[in-house]
Amino acid sequence: MIADLVRKNRSCRRFYQNHPVTNETLMDLVNLARLSASAANLQPLCYILSSTPPNNEKIFSCLGWAAYLKDWPGPKEGERPSAYIVILGNTTKAKDFGCDQGIAAQSILLGAREAGLAGCMIGSVSQESLRDLFNIPAHLKILLVIALGKPKEQVVIEEVGAEGDIRYWRDEQGVHHVPKRTLADIIIATY
Repeated sequence: MIADLVRKNRSCRRFYQNHPVTNETLMDLVNLARLSASAANLQPLCYILSSTPPNNEKIFSCLGWAAYLKDWPGPKEGERPSAYIVILGNTTKAKDFGCDQGIAAQSILLGAREAGLAGCMIGSVSQESLRDLFNIPAHLKILLVIALGKPKEQVVIEEVGAEGDIRYWRDEQGVHHVPKRTLADIIIATY
């Protein structure tokens, strides 16, 4: 059921790094993105797939992790993603990518979750470094990086408290808590 899949599809930032994700799996996930909606059907997105430790390490070095967790620099060795998908926008096909990358990323992450994997969309990317490391041509805009792997952390959804704080946090056992606003807070009218 789609509702269960969406509930399970939480941003995961710690993985079993030694659990491989094959290029075939990554291609299957990108195929879900390829089949997803695209504004004006321009289909301007393209992708870099990485599932090898040397290339994963290069990508990892360009990423910022979990801004609300100020004392956490990102997953430690052994808990890092075992694969990445870099989403790029081809500026020769479109100048503005609208929400295409979000639609593609959500399709990829839902497919990953259904396959027993988890992931995290990362927008905090050192674009110049990533571009240099992978010789990404100037006409390809770096939009998002999706980290993927077998999940090693528990993520729970809870209601936003009375104080209204939406920042995610980790408890002493390492459980990742994600506050979500209630339906009553976000629906302003029904007709």
